Amino acid sequence: MCGLIGAVADRNVVPILLESLQRLEYRGYDSAGVGVVADAGDAVEVRRRAGKVRELVDDLDGDPLAGRTGIAHTRWATHGPPHEVNAHPHQSNGRICIAHNGIIENADALRAELTAAGYAFASETDSEAIAHLIDFQRARGRAGAGRSLVDAVRSAVDRLEGSYALAIMANDDPGRIVATRVGSPLVVGKGIGENYVASDVLALRAVTDRFIILEEGDLVEITADEISVWNLEDESVIRSTIKVEVAVDDTSKGNYRHHMQKEIFEQPQVLRSTLEGRMGRERALEHAFGVRAAEAFDKTQSVTIVACGTSFYAASIARYWIEEHVGIPCQVDIASEFRYRSVVVAPGSLFVTISQSGETADTLAALRIARQIGYFATLTLCNVPTSSCVRESDLALMTQAGTEVGVASTKAFTAQLANLALLTAVLGRRHGMEGAFESKLIANLRELPDKIEQALALDGRITTLAEKFAHRHHALFLGRGLMYPVALEGALKLKELSYIHAEGYPAGELKHGPLALVDEDMPVVAVAPNNELLQKLRSNLQEVRARGGELYVFADAATPFKDGSGMTVIRLPEVDPMLAPIVYTAPLQLLAYHVAVLKGTDVDQPRNLAKSVTVE
Repeated sequence: MCGLIGAVADRNVVPILLESLQRLEYRGYDSAGVGVVADAGDAVEVRRRAGKVRELVDDLDGDPLAGRTGIAHTRWATHGPPHEVNAHPHQSNGRICIAHNGIIENADALRAELTAAGYAFASETDSEAIAHLIDFQRARGRAGAGRSLVDAVRSAVDRLEGSYALAIMANDDPGRIVATRVGSPLVVGKGIGENYVASDVLALRAVTDRFIILEEGDLVEITADEISVWNLEDESVIRSTIKVEVAVDDTSKGNYRHHMQKEIFEQPQVLRSTLEGRMGRERALEHAFGVRAAEAFDKTQSVTIVACGTSFYAASIARYWIEEHVGIPCQVDIASEFRYRSVVVAPGSLFVTISQSGETADTLAALRIARQIGYFATLTLCNVPTSSCVRESDLALMTQAGTEVGVASTKAFTAQLANLALLTAVLGRRHGMEGAFESKLIANLRELPDKIEQALALDGRITTLAEKFAHRHHALFLGRGLMYPVALEGALKLKELSYIHAEGYPAGELKHGPLALVDEDMPVVAVAPNNELLQKLRSNLQEVRARGGELYVFADAATPFKDGSGMTVIRLPEVDPMLAPIVYTAPLQLLAYHVAVLKGTDVDQPRNLAKSVTVE
């Protein structure tokens, strides 16, 4: 969400910083600020404003700042409400100035320690503690080391727990910025007679096309002429420079045939972006959900999730996660049904909405009802930070999916599931979830983008498979447990894009009606990871084969399915059972896409559908 930029140059950097902030506005924010150092010994000058970057620009037009070293920031509130005093950059006694993306988990302990050491805090943020800590370390130095800014930052970050991308400058050392990252993205931009750091390549596209992508734990020192990088072990390293020819454009198809195809293949990077800055080494960072997150989660004894369409299927998967791993009741409702029935609200019930646009009429109406009937707190998972759902909810966790042009949701769905996994973790630790389980979940989430890439590598195989569906009129999708909502989502994608009638069913329900439809003209798709329900599912699929149904089974190598008469097996990477729904969704998206292409339908704008459903 937040955007960070720093620049050292032989010219006034303020125009560079302001343009970069404007390029970062798409990320969502509630305040903005800029800080500069002019000459050695001068106090750091900082200007901050709540609201839009435009307000900061207007302020500086009337009362300019100038300096050859500067940092700037757009903030999305986590610690402390949107307000000028909580906006970045933050200072320590006019000597140290920092901008920070991320969340510091041990900020309260650091605040207490630094207050006892004589530091006065002006904001409610976790970030201000970093500025004071660096100043404290610089004042006293450390054993065997000098008191340079680099050494002070090294000492300070050793004390930090959580995630961060940091840019730091000192008033007595103009012409230098030190930056570092753990769990939050940071890049270095290379110029001529000037260099930069930023949280996003797009921020610097106006001034450079050459970038160094910093790795986890890297620390970098930049001046106008030099860039020095050290790794997590404090070893001097050389990171490769890449050239970015064209800025990323969410609204362009690039080299893809359709927006939806592009968005399917963007999912590994979307998941990386969604998870970055929201996970510590072994824990989900609850402050990513908002200022009052800890207080709300402490009170949560049950969860109600309301959504529409694809988002409802994400919610349905989360119900399995929350009830199994958190151990509290989780109710899932379609928004258009929730708003027109009498709802009994359990004590301590958290109300969660999921919406790609944040403007879905039924979901927004359900949120407004929930605020009136006794839910003690509301949380939204949304892709648009300026949307009504975000503005009207107590807490918000954004899906960093970028613009999703295709009407049929793909990357927003998998990003929603990643965020719901984090929600499961932060609730679970309050209800007996073992630390080892959360640590394993975080490790598996880190591997998730790579697993999705492996699934997407099946594109060629699925292109061929699509020919088996293109001339059919019906299809059946089967799953059990966690995979039942995946079957529903697979069927929805096929019907949305290709206009083939498709149904998703729990495989155990075959005997209760759907078997009457099965014959040689009905392709049956099964999602079959190696989990505790696999043997039950195999029995259900034998019922399909006995009626002459043609089976297409998506399964990993550990399952016993084999290609043969009436059965085609598509092998997916092995994945932790909890996260299997996310990985198994990708090939079903590809199947729907390729069938639609063969049928010649409008992939990006299916008939009768709209991206954002803002009417009832």
